[in-house]
This record gives sequence, C-alpha cells and structure tokens, in this order.
Amino acid sequence: MAIQMPKPSGEILGRRAEIVSALRAIVPGEGVVDASVEMRVFETDALTAYRQMPLAVVLPETVAEVAAVLRYCHANRIPVVPRGSGTSLSGGSLPLEDGVLLVLSRFNRILEVDFDNRCAVVQPGVTNLGITRAVEHAGFYYAPDPSSQIACSIGGNVAENSGGVHCLKYGLTANNVLGVEFVTMEGEVIRLGGKHLDSEGYDLLGLITGSEGLLGVVTEVTVRILQAPETARAVLIGFPTSEQAGACVAEIIAQGIIPGGMEMMDRPAIHAAEAFVHAGYPLDVEALLIVELDGVKAEVDHLLSEVEGIATKNGATTARVSQSAEERMRFWAGRKAAFPAVGRISPDYLCMDGTIPRKELPRVLAGMKALGEKYGLAVANVFHAGDGNLHPLILYDASKSDELQRAEDFGADILRLCVEVGGVLTGEHGVGIEKRDLMPEMFGEDDLKHQIRVKCAFDERHLLNPGKVFPVLHRCAELGRLHVHKGQLPFPDLPRF
Repeated sequence: MAIQMPKPSGEILGRRAEIVSALRAIVPGEGVVDASVEMRVFETDALTAYRQMPLAVVLPETVAEVAAVLRYCHANRIPVVPRGSGTSLSGGSLPLEDGVLLVLSRFNRILEVDFDNRCAVVQPGVTNLGITRAVEHAGFYYAPDPSSQIACSIGGNVAENSGGVHCLKYGLTANNVLGVEFVTMEGEVIRLGGKHLDSEGYDLLGLITGSEGLLGVVTEVTVRILQAPETARAVLIGFPTSEQAGACVAEIIAQGIIPGGMEMMDRPAIHAAEAFVHAGYPLDVEALLIVELDGVKAEVDHLLSEVEGIATKNGATTARVSQSAEERMRFWAGRKAAFPAVGRISPDYLCMDGTIPRKELPRVLAGMKALGEKYGLAVANVFHAGDGNLHPLILYDASKSDELQRAEDFGADILRLCVEVGGVLTGEHGVGIEKRDLMPEMFGEDDLKHQIRVKCAFDERHLLNPGKVFPVLHRCAELGRLHVHKGQLPFPDLPRF
C-alpha cells in the first residue's frame, strides 16, 4: 500500500477478544461482526485499490447504542471509523486494523415527511434515491443526486458533502441539509439546525457537513425537498474537441444561464456508456455535453434556443433535444452509469475529483491529455462541467507491477494542476486517504494547524477516523490545545505517522 495509515496499537490488538465481548454487551444479537470471512465485505470502500481489515464491525440500530459504543471506545482509547454504504471514492471509510468500524446501514428509516415545511427527516442509512422515492408521489424530490444515488446513504452524503448532476442549480448536500443529530466521540447526542431557517451563533451544521467522519457520527438528517419543475428538457450536444465543449460550458454560464444540470463526457466515456446503457449518444464526437433546462415551458423553450446558439458558435456538430420525459431520463441514465460502464473496458480505474474555475476547462483538459501521454495511461473524462467539478477516470491494470503507482502519480498531478489554476483538491468526494498527502499543495502549515484545532475541539484524542484528511497527525498539545505539564504530553499512546 503506497498510502500509509497509522501504525496499529499492539495493546489494542492484544485486547481484541475483551473489546469484542464488551461491544456485544452494548449491541446484542448479530450487531457485532468479528469473524474474518464475514468482515471481508467491509475491508474497503469504492476506492478498492486499498484494503484493510477492521478490528471488529459494529452495526447498531439505535442512537443509544451508537452513543454507548462511542463512550466505550473513548474510555478505552479505541479508534472508530464511521461507515455508511461504503461508496466513498476517497477511502474515507477505509477501516483501521486496531479500530472499530461503526456501520450505520441499519439506520434506514424515513422518520417523517413534512410537505408543509418541504422537508423530510431521515436516518443516515436511507439511500439518496430513497428520499426522492418517498416523496415523488406528491410531486417532490431531493435535489442532490450523486451517480451512486441508488446505493449511497444520506449519512455518507453529509460526511462528504456530496454533489450530483443537478447540483449546479440546486446546490450540494450542504445547501439541502437543514439539520442533523450527531453523537460526539464522548457519546453526547447533539442536535444542530432543524426545520427552521438559519440559527443564531456559529454555523456548526456547515462544519459537520463535509467533515468526513472526523468530528462526530450523524444519526439523523433533516433535508430540504423541492417541488418538481413544471417542465424539464435535456439536450445532447456533440463537439469535435473537448476544448470546444469546455469553452461552450464557460460561455453558457457567462451568459447568465444556469441549467438544472450540465455534464460533460469525452470519447472513451461516451462509447463506454452507450455500449452499456444504449442512451442514444452520438459516437462520432470527441466530447458530449448534456444540458438540462427546467422551469416553466416558455422559459425552457427560450433557454434551449439560447444554449443551442452558444453551442453552434463554439463549434458543435450535433444537437438533440429530448422529446419526452422518458428520453430525457435515458440521456441521464448513460451519464449516471458512466462509472460502471468504464469498469467494463478497463481492469481497474481511479476516479479522481478536483474542481476548477469553469474558464480553465480547456486548459486543464489539454493538461490532462499531456499527462496521460507522460504516464502512458488512458483517461476517460466524466464530470460536472457546469460547476467545474472534474471526475477523470484513470484506467490501469493492477496486475501490472507499476501501473497502480503510475495511476496514483498521474492523479496527483491532475489535482496539482487543479490547484495551480485556482481550483481545489476535491469537489464532492472528500479528501479521505486519497488526497490526504496532497493537502499541503493547497494549504500552508498554519492553515492545516487551524483545521486540526477544530478536530481537537470535537475529538481531542483523535479517535474518530484517524489517518484521514490530515497529512500529519498532530497531538492537540502541540497545537496549544492542551497544557503540557513538566514536559509530559497527554495521551502518550496517540499514534504518529
């Protein structure tokens, strides 16, 4: 494994039987999994290049059980890694050898749907798509729609601040979460936000959203639901080059048009998705935009005409507007299935996630092409073009000795390029372990120390998801968080790496 994790504690490993017994007393029945064969399913998440078995897996069913597990682990200084559906693409839920994997999949109930206040209260194990399914009969839906929405959990969406194809207009998870209940490492149950609008004081809800399981364990989420638009139509636009497609994206936004969704795919992704889904994509183009306009019919018709005009100006060779809701859904089905579709044409791939200013799309696409030639690896591009959130899929074969390393180096250079042009390391997948060691590319030492101070305020022993996000694990004492008495540091057993 190229990416290093904290060295496991021999003391904790030596107490494994005792720890498992204590956990079984807290979560009875089949709530604790400790057999190696049964834990194998939890050894990785969607970043499958990295695998590691946990100390034990715990599947609580109540908030009281979550709180009791965390209190026990805090008292015994046992690391805890929260996990939802395991669809994380950044290694955010990779287990620790000496840590408890706390799986929230049994928290799978929709607790309340409140159409009057346009919100729903759900448990974190409810799938993203499950929320929409619960409200669509009344003409409502939940806007953030990651490609993995059929499987990913809303708790994981909160942890990673997930996006999706319709987040350009309607926002990321952070813009659609109204409140959470979460449990601290000490086992305290806290509520932030709710059905009301803005609360006074610090925006702690915003802090928790996107915190990647480092600050607490979410056990309930209140989300905003939206009324479905009167009309929605999508147009497929093909271009001779990815650079022309990127220029078209930048001009659409510059003209003040905010589509419901605007996605881009390059030739490898187009061909893979079409062979997999048969969505009706043109196969004689180098780049494809899917642009969806929604609203009242007259507005949608006008904006479609404007978008087609901008596309023609930027060299588009084909444009096809959906003529029915079914056809529009087929257009999106191909895009949402692009990741598994690419899995059919390559033994392995790394899905990267960086965000750039839209005007830099042509430059970055050209830069990725040059990097592909440098590393001798192909790349398929599928991304949220409207907000500049790139998802290049680096194709490699793990059975060849050096290809994983080359793929990782290629991905790191893509992310460095994103930062170089004024972008960021991640748009929605999180930092996890994948981008952890690249954080200094974007943040200075003081920046990182202040971020870690926030971690210390919630989890001073660094027991929640250690080894993720921060490239160096600091003791809180080193950051001025705790008093050092006569040169003795508190928590001397805290692992360093």
